[in-house]
Amino acid sequence: MTTTATPMRSREELQSLARYASVDLAGAQATEIIRWTWETFGARSVLTQSMANTALAYMVGQVATDIPVVFLDTGYHFEQTLATRDSLAARTTLNIINVSSPMSLEEQAAVHGPNLYARDPDLCCKIRKVDPMNELLTGYQAWITGMRHDTAPHRADVGVVEFDESRGVLKIAPILHWSDAQLLRYTIENDVPVNPLMYDGFPSIGCQPCTRRVEPGEDPRAGRWAGTSKNECGLHI
Repeated sequence: MTTTATPMRSREELQSLARYASVDLAGAQATEIIRWTWETFGARSVLTQSMANTALAYMVGQVATDIPVVFLDTGYHFEQTLATRDSLAARTTLNIINVSSPMSLEEQAAVHGPNLYARDPDLCCKIRKVDPMNELLTGYQAWITGMRHDTAPHRADVGVVEFDESRGVLKIAPILHWSDAQLLRYTIENDVPVNPLMYDGFPSIGCQPCTRRVEPGEDPRAGRWAGTSKNECGLHI
């Protein structure tokens, strides 16, 4: 597939496109949504992948391999998460881009004190994930995410295609309506790289200091920022 350059659309054009696409693609297959994204935005589209279950990135590799895959390297990831990233890179031709905060962990500690994640997790997420992603997105207009209603009931009102007002991009969720069973079936049938922590009590995986195992019967995201009211890193707010 040849990388195509498309002109930057205005904010108004993107808002209009989002309104039509949210209806036209509401019941579309995930591969159709990915293909539409590439045909509409070409090199202006990007995917973020957390390296838990990499099914969406794998699917992009089958449909539109030129869409880059961004991994936000916070400096706090589990070794298994980094190994999953490396496995995906080795088994596909995807262009995986590692994006990090311009502030190193040492610089962050010098400015804000040690263990900022324990004292002010919102600020830590902002520095290590949200700000770097916002900076990256200035060069793109379509942002593909792996959001699913099954894993985040608090995002029940999220649509397959939405205009992200704060970032000025279209936010696209091809597997939004996939059930856990659908995801598992696709994963097994395609031998998709999966973070081994997902089979060891970590159904939702974030940074190591802020993620714990989930007990049977707990909400899948109960292990994220446990003991706080925080349930989002800020990327999807």
